[in-house]
Amino acid sequence: MTPGTDRVTEADAGSRGRIVVRPLEAREADAELVGEITDLVNEAYAVAESGLWRDGAHRTTAHEVAALVDRGEIVVATRDGSLDGSVRAHDVGDGVSEFGLLVSAPAHRGSGVGRALLDHVERQRRAAGARTMRLELLVPRDWTHPGKEFLKDWYGRRGYRRVRVSSLDGGYPHLAPLLATPCDLEIHEKPLD
Repeated sequence: MTPGTDRVTEADAGSRGRIVVRPLEAREADAELVGEITDLVNEAYAVAESGLWRDGAHRTTAHEVAALVDRGEIVVATRDGSLDGSVRAHDVGDGVSEFGLLVSAPAHRGSGVGRALLDHVERQRRAAGARTMRLELLVPRDWTHPGKEFLKDWYGRRGYRRVRVSSLDGGYPHLAPLLATPCDLEIHEKPLD
């Protein structure tokens, strides 16, 4: 990935073209784009977290995504003007930033979109003074989810290590009743030095 400016980066996706990664500005996020991001997140998580949620449960809402955009927490990846993926990044404590809702459009999975988004937010948060990057990974308590195992391996190769396990209802009590199976939140961190 080569830096464009301190807020925009580009990544080469081979024959698929260049991926442009940048924070989404609140002034440009109309209802249609917020809806597109919301749909992308819910579609990706329906697959990535299948079996974890009750039927009809959604990972997020347009209202929640709009609030994240207003706070400057959403970063998007685009190619030729189309939305290829997004991620949320924000500060959670002294020197600690967190990312979540990392998604890639189904047609672009495996093309480097997730890597480009994560590279961008790690670089951006490091430049802003963060020393640690954190993610929360929802995992079933009593069985192994293939998608979650894939993500643990992928994040592990990027330097993320599990530091603790907590319950979903502790941090997200509004989501806990939507679970179809008992789950834990694995907290993974990576030093940004």
